[in-house]
Amino acid sequence: MRPDVAIGELSERAMLPSEHPVCLIDENGRPQPDRRYALPSAEQLVAGYRGMVIGRRINDQCSALVRQGRLAVYPSSHGQEACQLASVLALGDEDWLFPTYRDTIAVMARGVDLLETMVLLRGTWHSGYDPTKYRVAPQATPLATQLLHAVGVAHAATLQGQKTVVLALCGDGATSEGDFHEALNFAAVFNAPVVFLVQNNQYAISVPLHRQTKAPSLAHKAIGYGMPGVRVDGNDFAALQAVVTEAISSARAGQGPTLVEAHTYRIEAHTNADDAARYRDQSEVTEWIPKDPLIRMKTYLTDAGLLDSDLQKLIEHEANEQAAVLRHGLNKDVELDPAVLFEHVYSVPTPQLREQAALLADELEREDAQ
Repeated sequence: MRPDVAIGELSERAMLPSEHPVCLIDENGRPQPDRRYALPSAEQLVAGYRGMVIGRRINDQCSALVRQGRLAVYPSSHGQEACQLASVLALGDEDWLFPTYRDTIAVMARGVDLLETMVLLRGTWHSGYDPTKYRVAPQATPLATQLLHAVGVAHAATLQGQKTVVLALCGDGATSEGDFHEALNFAAVFNAPVVFLVQNNQYAISVPLHRQTKAPSLAHKAIGYGMPGVRVDGNDFAALQAVVTEAISSARAGQGPTLVEAHTYRIEAHTNADDAARYRDQSEVTEWIPKDPLIRMKTYLTDAGLLDSDLQKLIEHEANEQAAVLRHGLNKDVELDPAVLFEHVYSVPTPQLREQAALLADELEREDAQ
């Protein structure tokens, strides 16, 4: 979309995504010129690579912590780190992020403390961080529900005269939900400053993309709502940051929402409770491994003289340090008080709630007396 053209003035052709996903650095780490999008700066690319290395290390560490019983569940984003880092690094301090349950790396990249991020996945609290402090909505399991909340925040910001932009993340499975339709339709009608980023990792748990839609791409759905759609290589950090940055700038300038589809792949199972071998062949996974976003960026940066062995070791050391902080923190047992369950249900507890709290307190007291 041209930055000087309002969405209402866009032609149908201008709303349609390109035939091929935007790519600025190909699978072999070679730069690809693009007439519309420029390659991000060297500083941005190095920062992105650093974040992806740390993110990959955290992903692997969390998977190990699940096996050790220190996390209840972990939806790994191994292979999708470029989507999460590029999108978040394009946000301003005044902007909001609405993540999914799989976007832990994006949440941490937004500045949320490592251990606070993991509270939900450990099962000790609904959200371990203050959303208003970080401008990051709580992670949640239901598909697409956060998109409605994202649009609400964006519309409220517009009514208050703020320049806030909201980045709403979702997966391909979320596009099959009614909430997805409602969120995009409302955002387009009210010209809300939202960027919808669909991380199309090819599967909604066990349902492949071709069983979810007959559309040429998920980005093609955008024209039905009256907003532009963009397809981008989801394993190309450079292309992702360029595309999302433009979409955010467009939204901030009052030109409304954009739907971005990032083509990527879920290397790991849906969660630790999922057996991916039941619905996909290992050869498919093997085909995607060489397209790894970290390998691609490392190759490009090395060839461009922006990454040497010393810097690589420094980044890996930082990643290992953060993994150690996470590991040691989650190895500590949490002292839970069941009475807290009743403290945040109503601002003024109802008689029924007080009765339930008293019953629990009595039961706990009798257990302690035994």
